[in-house]
Amino acid sequence: MKKKILVIDDELSIRMLLDNFLSKTYDVITRNDGMEGLKWMEEGNMPDLVVADIQMPNLDGYDFIKNVRASGFFKDVPLIMLSGIESSQEKVKCLKLGANDYMVKPFNPEELSIRIELLLARK
Repeated sequence: MKKKILVIDDELSIRMLLDNFLSKTYDVITRNDGMEGLKWMEEGNMPDLVVADIQMPNLDGYDFIKNVRASGFFKDVPLIMLSGIESSQEKVKCLKLGANDYMVKPFNPEELSIRIELLLARK
């Protein structure tokens, strides 16, 4: 059975790129923002890993991480954060909140795919 990857990004182009690139190997579910992603999970769906943007409307990446990590049910789901900001501070903030990895946009989908593989292998 394919592992489930939840991709959350308010940019359609990123969602399409990742869906297209990752769906060869994984079952990809996409959502527009953190609120939608969280709602999908709370409806009883358990992703094997989440790739989420930081700058999003409604519920940004930081609050998404906080919500997931505070939940008894989802606290161990690996999170890879994407950001348009190349800043060490931003990266540190995400990792401190509980993200497992951080990539700056634009990113190489192949590199992201390898990072996903490595995180899933650790689970």
